[in-house]
Amino acid sequence: MDRLDHAIVRVLTREPRAAFADVGERLGVHERTVARRLDRLVGAGLVRFTAFLVPEFLGEGLVVELGVRCAPGRLHDTAVALAHRPDTRAVDVASGSSEVVAEVIVPGPDHLLTTVDGSIARIPGVTDIHTSAVLRLLLTANDWDPYGDEPTPARRRIAEGGELPPPLVVDELDRRLVALLERDARAPITRLARELCVGETTARRRLTRLMESHVLHLRMHAEPEVLGFPVEARFRLSLEHRALDAAVRHLARESDVRHLLITTGRANVLGYSSHRSAQDLHSFTARVFAELEGLTGAGTELLLRTYKRAGVVTAAAGAGPGGG
Repeated sequence: MDRLDHAIVRVLTREPRAAFADVGERLGVHERTVARRLDRLVGAGLVRFTAFLVPEFLGEGLVVELGVRCAPGRLHDTAVALAHRPDTRAVDVASGSSEVVAEVIVPGPDHLLTTVDGSIARIPGVTDIHTSAVLRLLLTANDWDPYGDEPTPARRRIAEGGELPPPLVVDELDRRLVALLERDARAPITRLARELCVGETTARRRLTRLMESHVLHLRMHAEPEVLGFPVEARFRLSLEHRALDAAVRHLARESDVRHLLITTGRANVLGYSSHRSAQDLHSFTARVFAELEGLTGAGTELLLRTYKRAGVVTAAAGAGPGGG
C-alpha cells in the first residue's frame, strides 16, 4: 500500500459508504482512481467491508471467550475446525500454552454447556477448555483508529466514565437491511430499497438510524499488519473491583487498545492491542499496566495467526477441515 492507498483507507475507515466522488474530491484525485485503487485492495484481500449487528449491545445470546488447549501438533487443525463453525466470531492461535483462543456466540448457558462439552470437546486433539463469559463489551475494532484521528464517540464515552446509549429496538426490516449490507456494505440505496420492497426514503432513514447507533458495525476492515501494525497482543488483567472503573477509563484512552471487555473469571478484563513492533508492545505493557491501580495480575500473549475475524474466515483456515 502506498500513500494514496492509505489515504483512501483512512477516509473509508470512518465513512465506509462514502461515494468515490467525495473521497476523490477530498484527496485531489479522480473518482475512477479511487474506485480502481479500492478494487485492487479488495481483490488482493488487503481490505474488506463487513456489516453485522452486535449481539452484546442488543442483549441477544451469550458471548463467551474460549481457551482451547490442544495436544502437540493439533493447534492448526483445531483452529481450522473452530473457524468453520457458524457459532464462532473470532479464532486465533496465541503464544504461551498450546491454546487456540476463540469467541463463540450461543443462545444461553445451557447451550454453552452442550457446545463446550459436546462438539468442541470432541474435536481431535482438544485436551482442555476454559470459558469466560463476556459481561460487558466496552471497545470494539470499530473504535480502533490506526491513523490517530479523533476517538470514536464510544471510546470517548468509555474514557470519560460514561455509558453507551440504550440500544435501538431492531425490527425485522432492520435485520433484512443488515443482511443485505452483509453481502454488499456499499450497496446503493436504490438497490437496498428495491430488495426490501420499500421506498428510498424509508431505506435511507433506516440505514442512517442504524449507522448512527452502536448496534450496527458497518466498516471497512484492514488487517492491522497491512496498516503497519504487525504485532498483535491479547492481554488479561486481574483487577480489584474497586479499581475496575478507573482501569477501564485508563485503558480506553490508550489508542493501541482496539478491543476491550469485562469477563467472568479471575482475570476480569480482556483486551486486544496492535503495535508496530515487539518493542512498542513492551513499552505499552510496561507503562500502562504499571499505571493501573488495583492490578493484581497480568498476562500478555502474542497472536501468532488469525483464522477468523469479525465472523469472516481468513486464508489461514484454508478450505476447512479436511480441505487444502
